[in-house]
Amino acid sequence: MDNLIILLLLPVISAIILAFIKTSSAKWAALVLSLIQLGLTIPFICHFVPDASVQFAASWDWINSLGIQFQIGLDGISLPMLILTNGLIPLIILASFGHDQKGGFYGLVSFMQAGLVLVFISLDAFSFYVGWEAALIPIYFICALWGDGDRIKVNLKFFVYTFFGSLLMLIAIIYLYQQTGGRAMSWTALTGLELTEGAQNWVFWAFFIAFAIKIPLFPLHSWQPDTYTHAPSTGTMLLSGIMLKMGLFGLLRWLLPLTPEAVMQYGNIALIMGIIGVVYGSIIAFKMKDAKRLIAYSSIAHVGLIAAGIFSFTQEGIQGAILQMINHGISVVGLFFVIDIIQRRTGTRDLSDLGGLASNMPILAIAFLIIIMGAVGLPLTNGFIGEFLLLKGIFGSAWNGVWFAVIGGTTLIFGAVYMLRFYQKTMLGPINDGHMSVKDVSGYEVLVLSILVILIILIGVLPNGLLHLSEASVTQLLENIK
Repeated sequence: MDNLIILLLLPVISAIILAFIKTSSAKWAALVLSLIQLGLTIPFICHFVPDASVQFAASWDWINSLGIQFQIGLDGISLPMLILTNGLIPLIILASFGHDQKGGFYGLVSFMQAGLVLVFISLDAFSFYVGWEAALIPIYFICALWGDGDRIKVNLKFFVYTFFGSLLMLIAIIYLYQQTGGRAMSWTALTGLELTEGAQNWVFWAFFIAFAIKIPLFPLHSWQPDTYTHAPSTGTMLLSGIMLKMGLFGLLRWLLPLTPEAVMQYGNIALIMGIIGVVYGSIIAFKMKDAKRLIAYSSIAHVGLIAAGIFSFTQEGIQGAILQMINHGISVVGLFFVIDIIQRRTGTRDLSDLGGLASNMPILAIAFLIIIMGAVGLPLTNGFIGEFLLLKGIFGSAWNGVWFAVIGGTTLIFGAVYMLRFYQKTMLGPINDGHMSVKDVSGYEVLVLSILVILIILIGVLPNGLLHLSEASVTQLLENIK
């Protein structure tokens, strides 16, 4: 089986099936269908040859009158993102078992998965844009219908931000399409265009702003903390674990190859934005009492460093970015799941009302500590390898790399401080009188935490498998833009 179209059709079919399940059995159906999707991904991983070629490619005529084709395929940059998407979705669904969700909720999750997969496997700008928008619609409804607090206002802000970025990208895509004479929207055709300096400059900014909003990079981040805070836990995991990777992936797949000269001219600005995000996100995270907001700002810091690694234009920096996209997805899903467990047990996620939970929840305390170790980049955990490569890449960049690496490295120090404070405020010290009877994790909770812990340690000890997937593709990408 080597036809990627099945990985697009199954989530769409799953969404339709789940939409008609009105009972609590929907969660089991959603889990089984997502596990089938994961199982169907394995042959592509096993048969993938880690060179710079595009594999499992397929194309169909879509809109003949406009010369638009539907083209999909995998290379060493997109395969890790496909693994992340189809690997995390079953975990996120399993993590939602503590909430009584029906089929409509899981149908939206499956439809979002289809959009995410399409973004990562698209080889033409039209289908990429369709996937980009298709992933936005279900997450908007998930957050608006199942969120809390002032969710409507917050989601409107999220939608306006992302839609504005999407509109800029669409204008740039249409412009590029016109430059081909209205004949093609394929990645090969668009990246082969000889654009003038002026054209490259504005196309760069159109794509960059769209991707920077989705990541999000400072100062285009203001939608993120509120959205993460008021979204349901499943929505927050989808947004932080997978969806923000769409923007980072877009930098690698589209921005760098489309506008190589503009990238070299303005890449230092993007790198500085990433580094500022590292410091800004970390400093704000120090002050947060709401656990969700703390992790939201820590995410801004981590993705800022990933973006800086991409714009270092070094082999280590870009490979570190790809690896850290996976690592961040694993760690942030784990952190938001722990917050969800604590909130369901205690009724709060305010750090000033928590403490001492380790005495009643030793299993959670151990798993939580390992997840935090991965998030702060402790040696022998997944985060260490990714952050080491990122900092080495930034250090070797052409733009004052030493100073950027030093400032970017503060994410390790700051991250350790606010994450260990987070742990101390929830797990250690005297326990709140109202929380004396809380019970430890069990059942599906232990299973989710165990899988996350195993992944954190396994990638930390044996990262070469993932690094080997992307090495040749990253080398070819750098040769094309320099």
